[in-house]
Amino acid sequence: MRTVYLNGEYIPENEANVSIFDRGFLFADGVYEVTTVVDGKLIGFDGHIERLQRSLNELQMNHKVDREEMLQIHRELVTRNNIDQGMIYLQITRGNPGDRDFAFPPADTPITIVMFTQEKQVVGTSVETKGLKVVSVDDLRWGRRDIKTVQLLYPSLAKMEAKARGADDAWMVQDGFVTEGTSNNAYIVKNGKIITRNLSNDILHGITRKSVLECARLLQMEVEERPFTLDEAYGADEAFATSASGFTNPIVEIDGNKVGSGAPGPVGDKLRGLYLEENRKAAL
Repeated sequence: MRTVYLNGEYIPENEANVSIFDRGFLFADGVYEVTTVVDGKLIGFDGHIERLQRSLNELQMNHKVDREEMLQIHRELVTRNNIDQGMIYLQITRGNPGDRDFAFPPADTPITIVMFTQEKQVVGTSVETKGLKVVSVDDLRWGRRDIKTVQLLYPSLAKMEAKARGADDAWMVQDGFVTEGTSNNAYIVKNGKIITRNLSNDILHGITRKSVLECARLLQMEVEERPFTLDEAYGADEAFATSASGFTNPIVEIDGNKVGSGAPGPVGDKLRGLYLEENRKAAL
């Protein structure tokens, strides 16, 4: 049985309880981060903590994240649950005001902090060699996708639509342009150039995205940050997606159209290799 963290305590998962009045439950009034574990160490930890603080600030949630405390808790959960590969989920909500009200509770209302591990193979998966199939769906999410909130119903619906259509994931489209996947950033490659949507409120500012683009520049690959259309994606030489747990996952089919040869491409493969090499060296 897993040991989880709840509001300062390490407890068995079946003993962890959060109030029905918690605003995360009633209003999705909370933020989260997922940090990947490889070889028992944390990948990209500082980037996740920095983004967590930004998300809290954007929601006017008055909490200062203590980096050292968070690092200690993450490491303790890895140790207690004997995680070699997997993830640590961290969620902070505005807490339990004792009743339901749209207005924010008093500023001194204690926040709720939940953390738990998920054991999962993230290195050497079949996706690396087989790739993923995606379908396009309309992007009907709210306009602040740059805030990593627990408001994930629409991405969940999009994921289920993809599965119903025989695909692995969905790429969301707004005004004719791809925004991102259900839980990842989206990229195409054309004539050696990597194209991915520029940072704005339209997409999540991916921690893996930032690191992978740094790797691209180290490899002297050309990167263009701009929106791209579905037609461009259909005609791409290669496509891939980045996420904390997927690193760079090749996309081999979009809406039934083969991408390039229909097999994982060399650009994504090189980026994955360098990303893992660099981040393993920097892991905490």
